[in-house]
Amino acid sequence: MTPNYLLIAEALLPARNQMALSLGAHIILACFGMAMPAMIYVLHRKGINGDEAALELAKRWSKIAGVLFAIGAVSGTILSFEMGLLWPGLMEKYGDVLGTAFALEGISFFVEAVFLGIYVYGWDKLDPRKHILMLLPMVLAGITGSFFVVSVNAWMNSPAGFTEIDGVVVDVDPMAAIFNSAVPLQFLHMFFAAYMVAGFGMASVYAFGWLRGRRGRLQELGILVPLTFAAVLTPLQPVVGHFAGQRIADEQPIKLAAIEGLAETEERVPTVLGGIYRDDELVGEITVPIPGLASFLAQNSFDAEIVGLDAVPEDERPPVNIVRFSFQIMVGIGTALVGLVAIAAWRWRKRRDTFFESTWMLRGIAVSGVAAVVAMETGWITTEVGRQPWIVHGLMRTEEAVTDGDWVWYSLTGLIIVYLLMGVAGFGVLRSMSKRWADGETDLESPYGPTRLTADELEAADADAVEVPA
Repeated sequence: MTPNYLLIAEALLPARNQMALSLGAHIILACFGMAMPAMIYVLHRKGINGDEAALELAKRWSKIAGVLFAIGAVSGTILSFEMGLLWPGLMEKYGDVLGTAFALEGISFFVEAVFLGIYVYGWDKLDPRKHILMLLPMVLAGITGSFFVVSVNAWMNSPAGFTEIDGVVVDVDPMAAIFNSAVPLQFLHMFFAAYMVAGFGMASVYAFGWLRGRRGRLQELGILVPLTFAAVLTPLQPVVGHFAGQRIADEQPIKLAAIEGLAETEERVPTVLGGIYRDDELVGEITVPIPGLASFLAQNSFDAEIVGLDAVPEDERPPVNIVRFSFQIMVGIGTALVGLVAIAAWRWRKRRDTFFESTWMLRGIAVSGVAAVVAMETGWITTEVGRQPWIVHGLMRTEEAVTDGDWVWYSLTGLIIVYLLMGVAGFGVLRSMSKRWADGETDLESPYGPTRLTADELEAADADAVEVPA
C-alpha cells in the first residue's frame, strides 16, 4: 500500500494547479458580476432620460450579464466542491470558522440571481422606473458576495475569530473571522480591480470595434461609460496597494521579502527592478536611484528595517521568482493603465470634439481589457504564492490540508475539459449575439419560442381564422 505522505506529495501539485485554474477563471467572471450592474444602471438611467441608444445598450448588456452569470454560477459551484475535495484538512479543522462567510456569500449569490432574472425578463413588462430599481439589489449583492469570499482569503492571510487548544478549534467567532485585519484593504483592492477589469474590458471591445469601422452612438457609450468607471478607480488602486503592502510588512514580512528579493534582513533597503533570485542573491537587477525607497514604502521611513528571507528556515520561504515577477508585472501594468486614463482624461477635457480621432489612444483602450485581467491575475498570484508554504498563515501548511486521494490528476484533466467547453460555448453565444446586433437586430428572440408576428400578419391571421363549432 502506498504510504500516505507519498499520496499527499503526488496530490499537492495537481491540487494546486486545479485550484489555480478554477480561481483564475472564476475571478474574471466575478469581476463582471460585481461591476456590470452599476454600469447598466448608468445606461438605463440615461435611457429613461431620453437617450434611446443608452437604453438599447443597457438591454444588450443585461443579456451579456446573464450569459456571464450563468457561466460564473457553474465555475463558482465547482469551486465550492473543490474546497472540501481538494483541501479536506483545511475544512475539517477550520470549517466552523469559515462556514458563515460561505453561507452569506451563497445568500448574496441567490439575491443577485433573482434580481438579474427579473431585470432581464422585465423589459417591456415593468414600468421603466421600477424596472431600473431591480439593478440596485444586484449591485449590493455583487459587492457583499465578493466581500465574503475575499474575507475567507484574507482570513487565510490573517487568521482570527477562534482559539486553538491542543490542535482543536474552539470559541469560534464567525464575525471576527470575517472582519479580520487583512480584509478591509484586501477587499478594497479587489473591488477596485473588479471595476477596472470590467470597465477596461467592456471599453476595449467597443474600442476595437471602433478601430474596425463600427462607429455610432452605441459605440461611443460602449467606450465612455465603462472607461469612466475604470478611470475613476484606477488612480486610487496604487494608493490602496501601498497601504496593503505596509500591512504585509507588519503581518507577513516573508512575503514582502520575496517581493523585494531580499535575502537578508537589512536597513535602508532600495527598490530594485527585474533580476533573478538564485543562490540566495538577486542577479541582474536594476536599482532605483533613491536610497531606502523600499524601506520608506514599507515602513514610512527611509532608514527602516525590512525582514529578509533568512529570518525563517528555507522550507518556510515562498518561491521567490514567481512572487517577485508576478508583483512587478502587476505594478508595471497598473502604472501603464494609470497613464492611459490620464491621457484619456486630458483628451476628454481639452479635445472632447475629437476624442475618438486619436488612433493611438483607442489602441491603448483596445488592449487595456486584457492588460487589466493580467494585472489582476498576477496580483492574486502574488497574494497566494507569497503565502506559501502556508494555507493558513503560520498555522497550517498546504501539504497538511491537501487530500491524499490518487484521483486529483484525473479531476484536473476533467476540469480543463469542462472549462474549455464552457469557454467555447460562452464565446460562441456572445459572438452570436454580437453578430446579430451588428446585423441590426435590436431584440434577440428565443429560437424556441413562437415567431413574433407584425401587425399586418396578425390582422391577416385574424381574418383567416375559422371558428370551430362547439
